[in-house]
Amino acid sequence: MRKFSLKATAWKWLIVGHRWLGVGTCLLFALWFATGLVMMYVGFPEYTREDRLSRLEPLDWQQVRISPERVLHGLALGEFPRDFHLEMMLGEPVYRISAAGWPLQTVSASTGRMIENVDAQTARAVVERATGEKVAYVETLERDQWTVTEAFTAHRPLHRVVLEDERGLELYVSSRTGEIVLDTTARERGWNWAGAVLHWLYFTELRAKPTLWSRVVLWTSGVCIVVAITGLWLGIDRLRIRRRSGNASITPFRGWMAWHHVAGVIGGVFVLTWIFSGWLSMEPQVPWSRELDPRRPAAASLTLAGTNEPEFPASMEALAALQGADAREAALMWALDAPQIVLTNGEGERTVIDARSGEPRAFSDEMLRARAAYAVPRAALAASERLVHEDAYWYSRRGTPTLPVLRFKFDDEEQTWMHVDPTTGRLVGWLRKSDRMQRWLFNGLHSFDFRWLLAHRPAWDVLMWVLSIAGLTICTTSIVIAVRVLRR
Repeated sequence: MRKFSLKATAWKWLIVGHRWLGVGTCLLFALWFATGLVMMYVGFPEYTREDRLSRLEPLDWQQVRISPERVLHGLALGEFPRDFHLEMMLGEPVYRISAAGWPLQTVSASTGRMIENVDAQTARAVVERATGEKVAYVETLERDQWTVTEAFTAHRPLHRVVLEDERGLELYVSSRTGEIVLDTTARERGWNWAGAVLHWLYFTELRAKPTLWSRVVLWTSGVCIVVAITGLWLGIDRLRIRRRSGNASITPFRGWMAWHHVAGVIGGVFVLTWIFSGWLSMEPQVPWSRELDPRRPAAASLTLAGTNEPEFPASMEALAALQGADAREAALMWALDAPQIVLTNGEGERTVIDARSGEPRAFSDEMLRARAAYAVPRAALAASERLVHEDAYWYSRRGTPTLPVLRFKFDDEEQTWMHVDPTTGRLVGWLRKSDRMQRWLFNGLHSFDFRWLLAHRPAWDVLMWVLSIAGLTICTTSIVIAVRVLRR
C-alpha cells in the first residue's frame, strides 16, 4: 500500500494549479505586456491645460460688467468655490464656478445670466470658434469609450463634435457649461485600442460600472499573481545548478518547456512584481493603506487661504485696469487673507494681482512657511525646502509639474508632506508616508519611474523593452504549452 505524503500531495496540486491557471491566463499575460509597450508612448486621451489655454481667446475685460462678489451672492453658496475663474466663451467673458456639493455653474460676466443646458448647435459654435476648423457633425451622447470615467459625470450628456481635418480630431463639449472637456485624434484612438483599453480592461459597458470593473480587475490580476508565484517557485526548484555535471542542461525539460522554464526563472521576478504593482494600482485593502480624510487637505487649504467665506471684494475699477494684460484665464482665489487674481497667458505664464488694489502680488518663502506651520493640526513643521527641479516624489512622465514648489514636512503620525505653489500660495500636493510607499510599490515597480533612468532616456526605454520582451517570451511559451495541454 502506497504511503500518503502530505508534501508530495501539496507539490502535485501546486503543479496542477500552476498548469491550469496558466492555461487560463496566458493570453491575458501576453496582452498586458504587449499593450504596456504601447502605453509607454501613447497615453489615454486627456484635455491638458496646455490644450485648453491654446484654444481660449484673450480676456476682454471691458465686457466684464458683473463683479465676482455679485456672482457669489447670487449663487448663495455656503463657502468659497474650489474653482472660480474667468474665461471667454463665444466672444463673451464668463465665470466658471465649481463648489463642493453644487453642480457646475457658468455665469455671463456681461449680463449675469446663467448658462446651462447647452445644445448641440452651441457646442458646434464653441468648437468652430476655438479651433477655426469646419465641423462635420455633432453627436450628443451620455458616454463613450473615451468619456466613460467618473471625471465627466458632472458634464453629461456630452456633445461629440467631429471636425473635418486630417488628424480625425474630435472634441467633447459639456452640455452643462459649454466648455470643451476632451479632445482626441484618430491616432490616439487607434493606438489606445491597442494600448490602454485592453491593458486596463477599459471596455465601455464594464468601465461604466466602477465597482464591478474594479472587482474584475482585482480578481483577475490576483489570480495572475498566484500563477506568477507558483511558476517562479516551481522554476527555481527544477533548476539543475548543483546537480548538473559536464554538458548537462540547467533545465530538465526540452523544447518549449525548456524555453518556458529558463525564461520564467530569469524574468519571473519582474513578472511577479509587475503584476503585483498593477494589482496595487486598484487600491486594494492592504496593511499599509489608509484612506485619506479629505477634510485634512481641505483644512490645510483653508489655513493657507485665510478665509472660506463666499465673498471676493474686487472693485470694477481694478478689473477694468487689467484690460491691457495678456490673459486667457483669470483665476479668482484667496491666499494669506487677501483676494487675488491669477492671470494666465497662452504660454501658461502666470501673473498674480491683488484684487483690491490691482497691484502685482508676490510671496516670500518665509511668509508661506509661517502660515503653513499651522496647516496640519497637532503637528509641528519639521522641515521645508524649495524644489526647482523634479525629484523622486514630485515629477511627471507626461507634462511638467508645478515648479518651483515648496515642500513642507510635518511630524504628525502620517508624516505628511505638503506641496505649495510659491507663486499663488495654493496647496498643490499632499503626500503621506503610505502615499510615498505606494509611489515605489506601484510607480517604481510597475513603470520603473526612477529619476536617473527618465533623465537619461532612452535608457528607460531600453530597460522596459528588454524586460517586456522577457515577459512576452514567458507568455509565448505559455500559450504554446497551453494549446498542447488542451489538445491532449
